[in-house]
Amino acid sequence: MDGHYSFENCLFCDIGRLATAVDLLYLDDKVVAFRDHRPAALRHYLVIPVEHVGPTVNSLDKISKHYELVNHMLNVGKDLLCRDAPNSVEHRFGFHQPPIHTIDHLHLHCLALPFIPEWRKMKYTPLDGIGFVDAHNVLEKLKP
Repeated sequence: MDGHYSFENCLFCDIGRLATAVDLLYLDDKVVAFRDHRPAALRHYLVIPVEHVGPTVNSLDKISKHYELVNHMLNVGKDLLCRDAPNSVEHRFGFHQPPIHTIDHLHLHCLALPFIPEWRKMKYTPLDGIGFVDAHNVLEKLKP
């Protein structure tokens, strides 16, 4: 599940272990959620597994454990955006995949639109499986 990546120096593993100071929006035994440090929208949160999973969504297998994890991540993200941005134009949920990922630890982007600035939408718009992938499509592919 963690491939060959060494997660000793993984920033998101540190956040999941509560080893670094980050303002958490949500925490349970499976995931944590926090604000993206470079927000691209009105609200931009990340939901990550506490356990190292990665490096990307492409590392997930069609097994119930991965399906349940992504489903839980999505539900946490939806709840947070419904709470914090109920009047947003749109909520968008997805994952970056190579070559557009920056951290080798699975993370769900949860965005309450509009994009700020508008040009940032390019990085968070699904394009036929390239770059940003809609979380609902990932769930469909992982369904056991």
